[in-house]
This record gives sequence, structure tokens and C-alpha cells, in this order.
Amino acid sequence: MLKIAWHPIYQHPLPEGHRFPMIKYDLLPKQLLYEGTCSEANFFRPEIPDTSYILNVHTQEYVDDLFHLTLNPRAARKTGFPLSKELVEREIIIADGTMKGTEFALEHGIAFNIAGGTHHAYTDHGEGFCLLHDQAIAARYLQEKGLASQILIVDLDVHQGNGTAEIFADDNTVFTFSMHGRTNYPFKKEISDLDIPLEDKTDDETYLKLLKETLPDLISKVQPDFIFYLAGADVLETDKLGKLGMTLQGCKERDRFVLETCHQLQIPVQCSMGGGYSPEIKNIIEAHANTYRLAQEIYF
Repeated sequence: MLKIAWHPIYQHPLPEGHRFPMIKYDLLPKQLLYEGTCSEANFFRPEIPDTSYILNVHTQEYVDDLFHLTLNPRAARKTGFPLSKELVEREIIIADGTMKGTEFALEHGIAFNIAGGTHHAYTDHGEGFCLLHDQAIAARYLQEKGLASQILIVDLDVHQGNGTAEIFADDNTVFTFSMHGRTNYPFKKEISDLDIPLEDKTDDETYLKLLKETLPDLISKVQPDFIFYLAGADVLETDKLGKLGMTLQGCKERDRFVLETCHQLQIPVQCSMGGGYSPEIKNIIEAHANTYRLAQEIYF
């Protein structure tokens, strides 16, 4: 059975001007239930995990400042959100959803987190709507539990996974792959194990050709026993924060290729949803819903 992390706190209310990024966390599960792609049995509710798992990735000083809301104003502004107890709790619970999702993925082949993909979080600070790095925390969780040893992170959000690259810069047990818009945020990129920067207006054909030429060979080289997939919907041509030229169908074919590749090679995969900022919310929901529909089709 497909298992999906979701919690009401994912919809954490924000002040006017900050609300848009949160809307999809309410609408996406409703859409999946309405159309019958999922039932209530597919969803599980994450909780507050042991802080030790977070400290496997983030520094004690940064975690203390987050938990006690003592981040300096400049560092807080860099996250893009007004800092609050509820927001920090939300990020902690998202991390737990991804951690627990890895165990479901080991059992069923695949698992999802409705939120997550917080790939701009560094070891010692947050950026770009990201406070804690859910997939990095979950990768360390797998390794600590002896459930995986060699991990591949496939980041297909339109923005480079700069936090991911920084966290695992000197770690050959986690391979970081980011395929992103060259001129998109972050403007100062980190160095992933493999970066593929894309030109503005990159279309479906160009994108998919590059991905299909890259991913199978990369998996063959890395030999991962677990894959994290960041399935950002901000690759769409309609996205107001992205600069690529992909259609909904192209985004769907991207997801199909990644999921079919993982399934055929029998490598468990945990999917976090990442960004999506098209002006019409229906485009974001459709792009994300396609990923879940494909998972049901391919795996179940």
C-alpha cells in the first residue's frame, strides 16, 4: 500500500503575503481522496521525533536557536518565513514524516511526504522557506539504523539543492544530484556531486533527454540501496519562481521515468514534493497529483 505522510500542521497559517506556499498542503490530499487515487488508509500522521535525529544533520547551536526562537533577525529573514513556535514544530514534524516514510518505502518500494523537500536548509542555517533538511535527516536516520548504506538524492526541483550539497559535501556515502535552472535561486550555487544547470525556457524534450541520459548511468555508478526523490512542480513554464519551460505532461513524464527506473531496479524511493508556485493553484495540484497517480499505477 502507498503510504503518505500528512499532518494538519502542514497547513500552518501564515501572515498575509506568506500564505500562498501553504495552500497546496491542504488541497493536494483532498484532491487525491476526491478522485479516488488514495483513501484515508494511505495517509499516516508524523509526530515530533527525537531531537538526536535532527542533530545528526544540523548543528547544536542552530537547533537550539530554532527551538528557543532565538535566531538573530537576519538569519530568520533569510528563511523567508516569520519565525514562530508553530513553524518550527511544522518543520520538525515534516522531517519525521520523511524519516517514517523511508521505512514504508523499504517495505512497499515507495513512500511520500505531502510536504518536505526542504533542500535549502544548511547544517547551521535556513534559507528559502527551509528550516530543517528533511531528506538529509532521513538519510542519516537510515544509515544510523543500518537500513541503508549508499544513498542517492535525486533533486529535480527547479532550484539547486544548495543545502543538500553543503551537508553532504565531504560524504561519499550520500551522492547528491541536482538538475535545476541555471539562473534560478539560489544565485550562489553550492557544488553537488553532480549538477546539471539548465538554461531558461528548457522544454520537455530537452529536459527529458538529459534526464534519461543521466539517471540510469548515475544509478549504475553510485549503486545506491536507497533513493530520495525531490519532485518539485516548479519546473513548469507557468511557475512564477521558476524559469524553465516544461508542460504538465513533461513534468508527468519526468516523474514516470524516475519512478519506473526505481521500480525496475528495485531500489526503494522516498518522495518529497518540493516547490510549486504557479499563479493558478490547479496547475500545482495537478502536477503533484500526477506523481501520486503514477506511483499507484507503477507500484500497486
